[in-house]
Amino acid sequence: MSSQKQVQLCLDAAQSMVTRLPPSVQRALVNPYVKKGVAFLVALRLLKGFSGYLSKRAQNSWLTIDRWDPKRELAVITGGCGGIGKKIMEDLNKKNVKVIILDIKEPDFPLPPNVFFYKTDIISRPAVKESASQIKRDHGIATILINNAGVANSGTILDEPDEKIRLTMEVNTLSHFWTVKEFLPGMIQKDHGHIVTIASLASFVSFAGITDYSCSKASALAFHEGLTQEIRHWYKSKKIRTSVIHPTWIRTPLIDAILQAGKEWKQPILEPEQVSSAVVNQIVSGNGGQVLVPGSSGVVSMVRGFPQWLQERIRNKTSMMFVRLRELELEIGK
Repeated sequence: MSSQKQVQLCLDAAQSMVTRLPPSVQRALVNPYVKKGVAFLVALRLLKGFSGYLSKRAQNSWLTIDRWDPKRELAVITGGCGGIGKKIMEDLNKKNVKVIILDIKEPDFPLPPNVFFYKTDIISRPAVKESASQIKRDHGIATILINNAGVANSGTILDEPDEKIRLTMEVNTLSHFWTVKEFLPGMIQKDHGHIVTIASLASFVSFAGITDYSCSKASALAFHEGLTQEIRHWYKSKKIRTSVIHPTWIRTPLIDAILQAGKEWKQPILEPEQVSSAVVNQIVSGNGGQVLVPGSSGVVSMVRGFPQWLQERIRNKTSMMFVRLRELELEIGK
C-alpha cells in the first residue's frame, strides 16, 4: 500500500470518528483556535516520537539489533541475593538465561536452576579479579553485566561516619570500574554484550541528607556515558550495548526509614518488580540507552536545564522532606 493511500485511510478514519462525536464537540473542533491547538499537540507528539526514534538509533550506533537468543548469554549481576538484584536474577532465569550472582552476602534462598553464586566483595579489586577468572573457567565469557549492588545511608556531610561515606562511593561507583575491567574484554572479543548500570533519579538532583548517595549515582551516570564512548570509539565494538537505569525510590531495606514515615513521605515508591521489568526488557530488546522508572519521571533529568530559582525550589522542597524524615527517625529511636 502506498504512503498516499495510508494517509488517506487515516484521514477517513479520523473523519469517521469526528462524525460520531456530540454536535457541541464537533462545533468546537471547527473553531480555528481549537484547530491550531490540536495541530500543535499532534505536531508535538510526532516530534517527540521522531526524537525518541533518533535517540534509540543513536544509542545503538545506528546498527540493526541482533536477535535475542538466551542460549548465547551469560549474565553476571552484583548484589543479586536481595532486593532489586534478586528479582532481576529471577526474571532473567525465567527467560532461560544462565545467571551468576556476585555478592558479599550468602543467598538465604535455594538457587534456581542455572543460577550460580560466587561470594565476592565487589569493592575489592583482587576479589573481583579472582571471581571473574573462576567464572570464565567454569562458565565461559560473560555477555551481560549488571552493576546493581548499591548502598544508601542518610546523614549530613558533617554527621555521617567517614567509613559509611567511603563505602557508598566504593559500592555505588568504584565497583563498576572493577567489574568492567574484568568482564568487558571478553565482550570486546565477541563484539557482543550488554552492560547495565543501576543509577537513580538522584543522579540528576541532590538533596540534604543524601549527598554521598547522590554523588555516587551522578558518578555512575558519568561512568555509563564515558564507558559507552570508549566502547564505541576506542575499542570499535559497536554491537556492545550499554544502558543506565534511573529508578525513583524503591521498596527495599535501603529505604526502611522512608517506609516508616508513612503519609509524611509524598513521593512515589516503586516495587522491585517494576525496576527488574525495566532492566530485563532493556536487555531482551537489545537496546542501549537511558531508562527512567517510572517513565513519567523524565522531567527530573531536565532539572539542571531549568532556571536557577526553579532548581532551588525543587531541591528545597525535597530537602525539607528529608529533614522531616530525620526528625521522625529520631522520634522512632526514642
